[in-house]
Amino acid sequence: MWLYRVPYNQLRPVLCYDERPCFLIGDLVAGLPMKEGVIAREHYSYEKLGACSLLATIEPLTGKRIADVFDQRRKIEFALHFQKVAAHYPEAEKIIVILDNLNTHTASSFYEVFEAQEAFRLSQKFEFISTPKSASWLNMIEIEFSAISRLCLARRIPSKEMLAEEVLAVVKQRSEKQIKINWQFSLETAREKLNRHYEKVNKRNAKH
Repeated sequence: MWLYRVPYNQLRPVLCYDERPCFLIGDLVAGLPMKEGVIAREHYSYEKLGACSLLATIEPLTGKRIADVFDQRRKIEFALHFQKVAAHYPEAEKIIVILDNLNTHTASSFYEVFEAQEAFRLSQKFEFISTPKSASWLNMIEIEFSAISRLCLARRIPSKEMLAEEVLAVVKQRSEKQIKINWQFSLETAREKLNRHYEKVNKRNAKH
């Protein structure tokens, strides 16, 4: 939580990252033709056409967003995404990334995908900070995923190509508008609401 209160520093930007599965859904029966002033209607029957993954990073203090749509979310996709992220921050000395503790979310992914020299460069470029177990909601990227879902993914999209085109257009637009996240969950609020966890490791925290 304290990272969200650190003043902006372009040499040590703080980013939030996660992945979101996206299911590809097609129509089995064509919907009714659209009419002016009438909401489009679709048949209840649908066809499952597979899935893909949205990988996204946001810098809450500037509104900068970086996203990719891949078939899967393995170590190779993680490494490729963060190679792209690093290219967006050439002046940064260290990029701080908040993410969950999935086993692919480590610098070892760089070494399994890239040659040693590039893997070392990227491993030195990033510092990964994991959210607590079962507390991924503390990651502000979840707010961004909610917005993307409302704007783009709350309907049937049949192909990865169409989904990537539309999702990345939304991400680009929001990044250009520099839409920031106003995080309301403070360190003090965390200590109050999560006090039982503090107290579990040290009884003196009962005072909170």
